[in-house]
Amino acid sequence: QARSAISAARTAVTSRSRKDIGSLLRSALIADLAWYMAGKRYGKRVLALLCRISLSPDSCVRQTESLFHKWGAPSLLIAKFVPGFASIASAMAVAMGTRAPVFLLFDCLGAALWAGSALWLGLLFRSTVGDLLEVLESLGKWGLALIGSALVLFVLNRWWQRRQFIRSLRMARISVAELHDLHLLGSEPVVVDVRPAHAQGEGRIPGALAIPVDEIRKAVLDLPTDSEVIVYCACPDEASAAKVARLLMNKGYKRVRPLTGGIDAWVAAGHALEQ
Repeated sequence: QARSAISAARTAVTSRSRKDIGSLLRSALIADLAWYMAGKRYGKRVLALLCRISLSPDSCVRQTESLFHKWGAPSLLIAKFVPGFASIASAMAVAMGTRAPVFLLFDCLGAALWAGSALWLGLLFRSTVGDLLEVLESLGKWGLALIGSALVLFVLNRWWQRRQFIRSLRMARISVAELHDLHLLGSEPVVVDVRPAHAQGEGRIPGALAIPVDEIRKAVLDLPTDSEVIVYCACPDEASAAKVARLLMNKGYKRVRPLTGGIDAWVAAGHALEQ
């Protein structure tokens, strides 16, 4: 059975036809359109879900939004070639206000480019892949065991990295109500906005320092290490804010907390922003 399974795979690799590109296109477009419609119906909740299951939720929305902000809908042309971008590009297109006809145009072109590249690479390396499968076929059940072991190790490695990242996010947080009360009482903590520059232009929590997360390592905060510092972002589970908070703690700041819900929770509570 092991030999027949590998033999079938070798036959599939060495007998590609033009129908393959059509199958790839259909699969890609159906999946992309499904995510686009989900984003249209459920809004940012879809992005939050996708980024929660991402290995890097701190950069998931931030990097994708930055790419969309810079290139707009044409960024869909390369979406499937960018790790971590393809899975949320369709939902992000809705969040960035891309109309359905424009989305379909660039998504179709991007899918065609991706499918064509995949087919071309498959044809280019067909003999090499075929040789590899022949070796696995000669190994019989040990060939399948080798493939299975590699897959298990890959999954375990991804799970371990994800687990370590989630552990790094565990820390005390401050709610929007608590932060607002501190403002009313005149106890002004240092508030740091770590969103990308283009997002900060839409408004910040009053008095917040604008330091994008990519610049936080180089930034010098001229503050006593016992100052109360509140960090906020606009990503699921305050991932970027928690990451920055941990970095500031490592620099010696003792009272650092992410803002629960970030800027979205602040706005939802009816509080004002400043430009």
